[in-house]
Amino acid sequence: MADQEDEELQMALRMSMQSSPPEPKRSKPRDTPIGAPADESPEMKSRRLQRELRAAAAEKRMLDARKASPPSVSRSPVSVSGSGSSSASKAVRKEKESGVEEMNLGKELTESEANELFSMVFGAEVTKGILAQWSNQGIRFSPDPETSMGLVQHEGGPCGVLAAIQAFVLKYLLFVPDELGKFAPNTPQNLGSRRLSKSQCVASYNFSSLTEDAKARALIRSMGEILFVCGSNKRAVIATINVIEHDIKEFEGSLKDEVVAKALEGLSFESALDLQKVLRVSTYTVQASAFRRLEAMLPLFQSRMGALLFLISALLSRGLDSVQADRDDPSLPLVTAPFGHASQEIVNLLLCGQAAPNVFDGRMDLGGGMSVKGITKTVEVGFLTLLESLNFCKVGQYLKCPKWPIWVVGSESHYTVIFALDTSVQDENELEERESQIRKAFDAQDQSGGGGFISVEGFHQVLRETNIKLPTERIDQLCNTGFIVWSEFWQVILDLDKSLGGLKDSTGLMGKKVFDLYHFNGIAKSDLNGSQLTSGGETPVQRPRLTKLRVSVPPRWTPEEFMADVAMSSSTGGNESKEKDNEVAKPEPPQHAPLVDCIRTRWPRAVCNWMGDPPSIV
Repeated sequence: MADQEDEELQMALRMSMQSSPPEPKRSKPRDTPIGAPADESPEMKSRRLQRELRAAAAEKRMLDARKASPPSVSRSPVSVSGSGSSSASKAVRKEKESGVEEMNLGKELTESEANELFSMVFGAEVTKGILAQWSNQGIRFSPDPETSMGLVQHEGGPCGVLAAIQAFVLKYLLFVPDELGKFAPNTPQNLGSRRLSKSQCVASYNFSSLTEDAKARALIRSMGEILFVCGSNKRAVIATINVIEHDIKEFEGSLKDEVVAKALEGLSFESALDLQKVLRVSTYTVQASAFRRLEAMLPLFQSRMGALLFLISALLSRGLDSVQADRDDPSLPLVTAPFGHASQEIVNLLLCGQAAPNVFDGRMDLGGGMSVKGITKTVEVGFLTLLESLNFCKVGQYLKCPKWPIWVVGSESHYTVIFALDTSVQDENELEERESQIRKAFDAQDQSGGGGFISVEGFHQVLRETNIKLPTERIDQLCNTGFIVWSEFWQVILDLDKSLGGLKDSTGLMGKKVFDLYHFNGIAKSDLNGSQLTSGGETPVQRPRLTKLRVSVPPRWTPEEFMADVAMSSSTGGNESKEKDNEVAKPEPPQHAPLVDCIRTRWPRAVCNWMGDPPSIV
């Protein structure tokens, strides 16, 4: 009987919210509800919706209380009140001591704060089209099984925000999944400071097997980490909307989405005044509290206001004054005209916690006391851009070599993500490292002033320091003139097996790195393969795209022609690793797309191959 009553209540709530179902992309003004004044202002409508939703929530609580209390037991209102007050006081004290701020419903922005925030993001001449783009993009995962780990973009503009969050989500799903169950308070923000061994990393991944709970936890942890990084690991500010503060907690499952959609009907941010009326901000100094708040408000961040609210949260976490101090030109809006794209400042803020406008390392002195700002520290996930291949900028080592093999990729108008499943793609080439070690030891013994030769005594010192085991006849040949030339010595090292300290590679790869990268473009576009159609059989399915690329990178120090000669001679010298020999002898024909140019800024001379449609970065 109780279950039936609960189902009837849930059905009634659903029916009450079905008068105008939520639209997936753009929110349009709705007709005035029955019983509401025809000239109802947005503020009055917000308050009315809040009263209606709270009334429904109160009715549900009363029904739950009646079902939970046995009718034969009477309770003293005085004792209940006294006991409840004492328990509440203890709970509040406990929350304050532990830093848990569950009842922190946030505060309004002042008029000056709202004006500064709106002007900083959109400027003074923003169009309604750009405002619509940023007010209609939620932070939601793709429903398509093949791209279920990816965030979907339906509007142009907020891709910089989504791509940055996406990069952190991949970090948690692929490399630190054990962290998803940990919401421990008073834990320093160093979740990505440790690397996993190769055996612990994901060797292959079936993205369709990801659970909704795992994805939600990864999203919460990612948003929380970004906000704390913006707040210098001391605080996170979470921006929400006042009309759903209480009511969202009273519902479960899909009903939360319906409540949020109902509350957001007709709501728009077209001015600083709109922000001030409905925005509420809460500050958290303990991660556990922030994570719980983000978890409770997740339906709001998944709603059409999600991307904008998260950007506002990041800006306020950093502090508006600090954001402006990070920039080279604070007079320009962060959302760029005329298309409303996220600026590099926004992307850098989310990746490294500072709204720097450039991607090089450190600062660049322009003379005359002027300088421009770049990236000042190592980052968890990195950034590559097509603009570097076009010589418009230079990405520094901080962004090129992040802690995890995940990069946001920028083009002229869009942001996407590439990632690897194995951290070894970040390792230096083994033969390049060995060559550097031997050359350093050789140069230390070079007394010729850079002539490139050393004495016999110095040569034996090099052999000892680098643990090179040359046959006696080889040593005699090199020493018969009384000095050893680098070019002759290096040729001997190339012909000496790796087991003896040389560089000869029996696999035939001779230092060539071969690995897989995945490219994810979250903007929903048609499936060009035509393998999936809508029920009508006329229009291709709109979905994000995930492309797997095989990447082959030769060593920097070896000319390609010499590599081919070495590979050929090695492949005919024995029966070892025939499969890899064939791979070197018969490479796949290289394919090209703008993404390849981005990849080559990180791995020079990389050759890429993929199946199906070329990866798109627009």
